[in-house]
Amino acid sequence: MKAETIKRTLLITLASLVTLAGCHSFKKENVQPPTPLAKDFKPTVQVTRLWRTSVGDGAGTSGARLRPTVVDGVLYADSTDGKLVAIDAASGKSLWSKSSRTHGWFGWGDKKRKDAQYAGGPAVNGDLLAVGTLDGHVYGVNAKDGSPRWEAELKSEVLASPVIDGGLVIVRTSDGRVYGLDAANGERRWVYDQGSVPLLSLRGNGPLLAANGVLFFGSDDGKLVALRQDNGAKLWEQKLASGEGRTEIDRLNDADGAILLDGSTLYGTAYHGNLVAIDGPSGRPLWAHPFSSFESLAVNDHAVYGVNDASVVWAFDKNGGADMWKNDSLKYRWLTGPAVQGNYVVVGDLEGYVHWLQTGDGALAARERLSKKAIRAQPLVVGDTVYVEDVEGRIGAYRLSSH
Repeated sequence: MKAETIKRTLLITLASLVTLAGCHSFKKENVQPPTPLAKDFKPTVQVTRLWRTSVGDGAGTSGARLRPTVVDGVLYADSTDGKLVAIDAASGKSLWSKSSRTHGWFGWGDKKRKDAQYAGGPAVNGDLLAVGTLDGHVYGVNAKDGSPRWEAELKSEVLASPVIDGGLVIVRTSDGRVYGLDAANGERRWVYDQGSVPLLSLRGNGPLLAANGVLFFGSDDGKLVALRQDNGAKLWEQKLASGEGRTEIDRLNDADGAILLDGSTLYGTAYHGNLVAIDGPSGRPLWAHPFSSFESLAVNDHAVYGVNDASVVWAFDKNGGADMWKNDSLKYRWLTGPAVQGNYVVVGDLEGYVHWLQTGDGALAARERLSKKAIRAQPLVVGDTVYVEDVEGRIGAYRLSSH
């Protein structure tokens, strides 16, 4: 490993630890403890766990935020120890499972790839599944049975889910590049190079958003970037954070959450930055609100929901960014990004709890425990069901019903 790569890895780890500590020091007395959960809490909505299963070792200690995907009633998930699975999303029953550990890469016997360290989360379109790895590979797989189709080797790890659209598999790597790969064979069609990635950076990348022939993503230097999907050319960029501050830690301004598109309006945020609403076609800012976060946002008809860097949950008016409510009862519990499930906002925390808050006023409505391990990936809502995954690969499916 090159010296500069080692240095960047250490700095990324340092930044992540500092962020999770909620402070700028490693002194034990400065680490903010998670807010205790109220013991007298009485839920106002009933939660039913439909099923629970496990996928390999999950993200493990990699720092990846593995999130499953659901397409046509099938849930697809992966793990850093080489598991790739398809599960019936309604029942939790296994449809197929492939492991790279026992028989080489999907039975090919490739000893160099015998432990494919999946890290980006799978993407599925039609009968093609695409997934990236910690060692910079992208695999194209038959979504019907998990059989291999092709592989592509890139220059850096893939921590975000690919996008499959317009005959391309589009992949973002941790060195600031975005690749357009031919969906039929994995051959490279184009590459966008950010040019330089900040030396000090939080670990992780937000997923790409493809819409109307344009790709949107948040960059490691705090910008929302728009690229042409057919050739990777940059159309425009807008700042989500200024990158100002007295120390290197203060100047961290990664935009590691997903960019949302609601109608023609984009929403994004960055660490030490702002929540920004941008007109998608033109790239013109509509409004901005100071908001520091390294998680993805959620949106419904009335509001944008976010979790800030102290794990306070906020709701903002979609039209102008005005505060609607905040809930700090889960402060320092290192929440996931929020998802909207009906009339509730759902988040996971560092102790494996899943929390539901009312969208109208932010009041806590329900709480369930998936496991005793941290939940880092944003919950996934499909229809009336939310799917939650912890760092050790346990996945639970939950549905709500009024008392």
